[in-house]
Amino acid sequence: MQREEIIKTVNAALAKEFELDPSLLTPDADFVKLGLDSLDAVDMVITLEQAFKIDIRNNYKVGDFGTLGGLYDFIERLLKQKQTA
Repeated sequence: MQREEIIKTVNAALAKEFELDPSLLTPDADFVKLGLDSLDAVDMVITLEQAFKIDIRNNYKVGDFGTLGGLYDFIERLLKQKQTA
């Protein structure tokens, strides 16, 4: 999966799940500034696991990514690991 596809999928999932304005979903967007808290993080992980068919819960620690750009990078790494496994 190409990075642009990852970005598009993440942004669409988050916009739908959390009713976020898609124009705010930029790589430097901070989750706290988007209004997402730790409880939302649980929902976000579940939503993204379903969207990408990957296991996020067992592969990250809180703080691994604080921005959408960090999340894109993280998902890209997991998808590459999945391909080589």
